[in-house]
Amino acid sequence: MDNKLRVLMKATRIRVIPVMLIPVILGALGAYVWEGIFHPILLLITLLGSGAAHLFSNMINDLWDYRNGVDEEAKQTEGLITTNSGFLTNGIISERIFASLTWGLFGIAVLCGVILSFLSGWWAFVLGLIGGLIAYFYVAPPLKFGYRGKGFSEIAILLSFGILPIAGAYYVQTGHFDYRAVLLSLPVGLLTTLLLFNHHFLHWQADKASGKNTLVVIWGEERSLKFSRFLMFMSYGSLVLCVILDILPVYGLVALITALPIYTVYGRLSSTNQSHAYLPLMGASSKAAIRCGGIMMICLMIQGLIQSI
Repeated sequence: MDNKLRVLMKATRIRVIPVMLIPVILGALGAYVWEGIFHPILLLITLLGSGAAHLFSNMINDLWDYRNGVDEEAKQTEGLITTNSGFLTNGIISERIFASLTWGLFGIAVLCGVILSFLSGWWAFVLGLIGGLIAYFYVAPPLKFGYRGKGFSEIAILLSFGILPIAGAYYVQTGHFDYRAVLLSLPVGLLTTLLLFNHHFLHWQADKASGKNTLVVIWGEERSLKFSRFLMFMSYGSLVLCVILDILPVYGLVALITALPIYTVYGRLSSTNQSHAYLPLMGASSKAAIRCGGIMMICLMIQGLIQSI
């Protein structure tokens, strides 16, 4: 049983799930700080549904990249870093079983969405459905917009890991929308977009060979690195904006320190680099997204406690 659980955790890449759960918690904290509303049961259901949807997106991405030949190309290309789970390309799990697990997670997400639609309003299901469609058609035909290299992929990530979970969690708690939830979603949403954008540097040659036209493939390394830096500055600029508009308390500016490690990594990169040189950038991007979101959570918790005194 323990071995099966470890296999499932690795296949779903559960270690990256904080980039989804943190935005959900931020949305609920926004409702608590701005409206004085907090329903813990609704938050737990939202976390379960969003977490299942995220793991579904990881697995459906692996499934279709495998079917489209992207993962096999990356595996056979010398010097490239693969970011898939490896269960399909290495034959550890059959495609049928992998697909069954994938759609099982989708079923959990749908069930949570249905429950929340009855408890909080039908928009809860609509937002979940939008997220599910984005996750599926990111790599699945006929859309495969993650393969088109026109910024669709980056917009999808910003929606899926920023706007939808934060605005959705806020709606589940309050029954209405608020522009502040959208603005609150920008720092973590853009940082997660940065993380997913940077991961394309690890295997862009294989993506190009298999027809997966990410922005890194279309633009090349030099221009893509400039855009990567721009995304970082946009992320932290939106954090400052949240403080200026009183969406975050002024001590939320402490989260700016999470930019230092990733800024340092950029300074060590050339205009073109070997795939392995981008591993530190990936690590710094992941830590920046999680740490910045974590500090924002703590700041909102403190603000809520101050207001309740």
